Amino acid sequence: MNHHEAKPLLKTLDEREQALTHQAEQTRAHIDELTTKLDELTQAITHLQITRTALLSLAAEDDAEPAAPPPALPAHPAYEQIMTAFADFARPLRARDLCQALDLPIASKNVENIRSKLKRLVSRGILNETEPGLFTQPRP
Repeated sequence: MNHHEAKPLLKTLDEREQALTHQAEQTRAHIDELTTKLDELTQAITHLQITRTALLSLAAEDDAEPAAPPPALPAHPAYEQIMTAFADFARPLRARDLCQALDLPIASKNVENIRSKLKRLVSRGILNETEPGLFTQPRP
């Protein structure tokens, strides 16, 4: 083969090499896109698995510990009136405040009667005594 015959053949080889190089670059770009997509899908699957594990764990806790029923008020209308006053005032109250709210005369007999009812509500977990003589509803 002489030099003149080799030139067209070398040009054909160069063109073929450029075409294959271009195809290889496109294929690498496509592989990069697919790798990124695969990583995103893998991460989404991992998040779903974590969520499933967390939900199953919470469900197991709920099954293990049934919620305690709310404490029951003693069967006397005065207790309902006391709780209504707490709901109306929405602040800590003293026995004396409740006597006024319930239109009872501020007599030591009435204040002591209300205080004993308040203490009974504290013992049942319906009210809290945040400081001596000051009663509040527990926060949910």
